[in-house]
Amino acid sequence: MSPPRPPDPPTRRAPSVRSRPAAAGPPSALPRHDLAAPAPDDVPFAVGTFDEIGPLSRADFPHRHTFYELVYVTHGRASHVIDLDAHPVRPPHLFVVTPGQVHHWQDQRDLRGHVLLCAAEFLLTFPADRAALHRSRHRSWRPRDAAQAGRIATLLCWATAEYRRGGPERGGTLRAYLHLLLTEVLRSRPTGPAPDPPPETTTRNRRAAAIARRFEELLAEPDLVGEPPRAYARRIGVSVRHLNDAVPLATGTTPARLIRRARVLEAKRLLARTDLTVAAIADRLRFADPAYFCRFFRREVGDSPGAFRRHGGKHHDHALPHIDAP
Repeated sequence: MSPPRPPDPPTRRAPSVRSRPAAAGPPSALPRHDLAAPAPDDVPFAVGTFDEIGPLSRADFPHRHTFYELVYVTHGRASHVIDLDAHPVRPPHLFVVTPGQVHHWQDQRDLRGHVLLCAAEFLLTFPADRAALHRSRHRSWRPRDAAQAGRIATLLCWATAEYRRGGPERGGTLRAYLHLLLTEVLRSRPTGPAPDPPPETTTRNRRAAAIARRFEELLAEPDLVGEPPRAYARRIGVSVRHLNDAVPLATGTTPARLIRRARVLEAKRLLARTDLTVAAIADRLRFADPAYFCRFFRREVGDSPGAFRRHGGKHHDHALPHIDAP
């Protein structure tokens, strides 16, 4: 008589990417995706191939995340549109998408590679890595040579194997792999503008940099766009005066100017990627009325909201009410 077959090990549920509305309001607003851990004690982290992560890893509609995404494309063709910039994919090609950025894939064909997702809280004990991810936004990266491409692919394969293995100790190992991956990313050949250099390493500057980074992370939250500096200071847990001192020290510009830039960027996103009317966008960005929003936008961008939308190639059916109508 053969011995009884041992029971199969329990199947570990992976974190899932879930979509929810960006904010209360019209259903045509940009969707926002969360990284939902299957259990309270599980790590807010996922890594695997495009197929393993799921269809949202190749989403062809504009959306944003509440988490970081590192994508390493090793095969296929596509255009990766991040905010208002289209990046033609030339494998091997690295992309970093930070919380709040709007992105999607266009004209994709046989897109393959690895996708790594992690929530901000995964990096609480590694602030330098969180800062490196933050500085990597607005650009893409290509390995300098075949040797580096091989190292990046190997690290992602090791991280994927560790992630599949499970166990209570895997969080530390996964953070170590992510640290090594970020080191390789920053050694790669960047495309796009160079990031601002970090301030000199002093206790005061480190504190200012941490406040400024948190402030810029909050600026990426669409529900806060248009709030005054005191609202951000309250969320960070500092005084408005402290915020006004720390942010220029770390970034060279004022909180008010960064809030204005964030407002302009969000307006561009909504004009280019949604069918919301100008009046609805003005309301979402906390302008008193559409006329004030139009004056603000023209002053900052040099074009009216309607002209910006038309120049961006947004299709408008003239049988419908004009998109600029309040």
